[in-house]
Amino acid sequence: MSLLERVTTLVRANLNDLIDQAEDPEKLLKQVILDMENQLLQVKTQVAIAIADEHVLERKRKEYEERVAEWTRRAELAVDKKQDDLARAALERSLSYRRMAASCEQQVEDQRAQVEHLKAALRQLEQKLAEARARSDVLIAQHRRARALRKTSAARAQVGGRSHAAAFRRMQDKVVLSEAVGAAAADLVNDSVDDRLAALEEQEQVERLLAEIKARRRNE
Repeated sequence: MSLLERVTTLVRANLNDLIDQAEDPEKLLKQVILDMENQLLQVKTQVAIAIADEHVLERKRKEYEERVAEWTRRAELAVDKKQDDLARAALERSLSYRRMAASCEQQVEDQRAQVEHLKAALRQLEQKLAEARARSDVLIAQHRRARALRKTSAARAQVGGRSHAAAFRRMQDKVVLSEAVGAAAADLVNDSVDDRLAALEEQEQVERLLAEIKARRRNE
């Protein structure tokens, strides 16, 4: 079970139901609070990692954009020096960085969405933890009064409660720091025809950019 799935399970848990079904409500409630505190720490760690990754991607995107501008300037310089071949090479390099910048921009957007998702989970868990801490004494007292009124052996045989208590113990044993952030990369394998067509399209784009630079230089 992933980190966010475990957080969702804890957030959706009904404290009153858990108390009613447990053999030892005080022990169970303490365990629930402990689980929430552990998950809260893990979510905070993941939020910090996700924000750091977002900053790294943003810096990388800006770096690629700077490279685009740099190689475009070099292409203009080559045009001024009447070296069209050199200008074409510079424009090809500029286009390459432009594609990397666009890809990085998408990764930044995906990472930003992931950060917001983690922050929302963190806020929910903080709220649920505050509720559990504030209501623990009240819930335990309510449970004690309810148990005092149970007269039959059937009411005392909390088989379901044992199952829930065991489930919570198993859940505690399985708690691990799971990485919730990841960016999926798809490897695109194109055949030789696609490669040749892509090369032609890029060459056409280079020629168009070269013509634009020449036209701009003539008009200056």
